[in-house]
Amino acid sequence: MMEEKIILGENTRYPLKGMLTLPDNTSAPVPAAVFVHGSGSSNMDEKVGKLTPFRDLAHGLAAHGIASVRYDKRSFAHPFKLIKEKPLTVKKETIEDAILAAELLRRDPRIDPDRVFIIGHSMGAMLAPRIDAEGGNFRALILLAGTPRKIEEVLIDQTDEMLAEMKGLSRKIAGKQIAKIRKMFDGLYEMSDAEAQKKKFGGGTTMYYFKEMGEHPAESYLKNTDKPLLILQGEKDFHVKADVDFALYKKLLKDHPRVQYRLYENLNHVFVPSVYGLISKAKQEYNVEAHIGEDVTADIAHWIQAIQ
Repeated sequence: MMEEKIILGENTRYPLKGMLTLPDNTSAPVPAAVFVHGSGSSNMDEKVGKLTPFRDLAHGLAAHGIASVRYDKRSFAHPFKLIKEKPLTVKKETIEDAILAAELLRRDPRIDPDRVFIIGHSMGAMLAPRIDAEGGNFRALILLAGTPRKIEEVLIDQTDEMLAEMKGLSRKIAGKQIAKIRKMFDGLYEMSDAEAQKKKFGGGTTMYYFKEMGEHPAESYLKNTDKPLLILQGEKDFHVKADVDFALYKKLLKDHPRVQYRLYENLNHVFVPSVYGLISKAKQEYNVEAHIGEDVTADIAHWIQAIQ
C-alpha cells in the first residue's frame, strides 16, 4: 500500500487536505473509490471517538487492489468561512467536493477512469445518488448505513429514541427540547426559500439546509438510476435501523436489476462490533477502539472487482 497527500480543490475557496491510497501494484490502471462523510464536521478518516472508518476502509481496499481518496470535510476544514457564505447547503458542504474528488481520480493515470466508485456513509450514503446524478458520474454506488428517508425524519426518530432511553429530570428537560425541534420542522416545505433561510436551526445552520436537501430526496434519484448498487447495514445500528431504513431500501428497489444487500450481525453504525447498543451511549460506544473487519472490506472489494 502507498499513500500520497493531496490537496482537493487546491485553487478553490475551500482547499482540503486529503489522502490518495493506492495498492502496491499499479502497473495497470486500478479501480478507485471516493469516500463521502456522514453528517457533521469530520476529518479525512471520518474520525469519531477512537474510530477511523474511512482510514480502515482505504487500507483494507488497497490490500484488495483498489485505490481510494479521502479528504477533510469542508465543514471541518473551513467552518467559519462556510457559515459566512450563506445559505449553507449540502451542495456546498459535501456535493461539490465529492465531484472534485471523482475528477481528481479520473485524471490520475494509475486509476481506471471508467471504474471510479462512490462510497457514502450515513448522510453521505443519502447524498451519493444525488452526487452521482449532479456530476459524479460514478461506475456504481456503495451505500453504508444510509436511508432513503429525509434527514429530518431520521433526526426526529433519533431524538425520540434518545428520550425513551432517559429517566427522571433529564428526560423531562430533553423532552421539552425535542418538542421544540419537532415544531421547527412543521410546514418546512411550505416555507419560501427566503423564510427557511431566516429560520435558524443551530450551529450556523438554517432550516433551508433541510428544505433544500429534502427537495432532492435520495428516493427520487434511486428510482431513476439503473447503476449497480451495494447497500450495507449493521444490524445493531442505532442511528439508522435495519428494520426501518434497510427494509425501506429493499422495498424501494425491489425492481432494480442490479442491487445487492449486506446486513452484518452485531455491527453498529460505523461497522464495528456493538458495545452498548444505545443511542444515548453513542459517545461511549465510539470511544472503544475498534476497526472495520475484513468481512465488510472484502464484501465491498469483491463487489467492486466484479463490476467491469
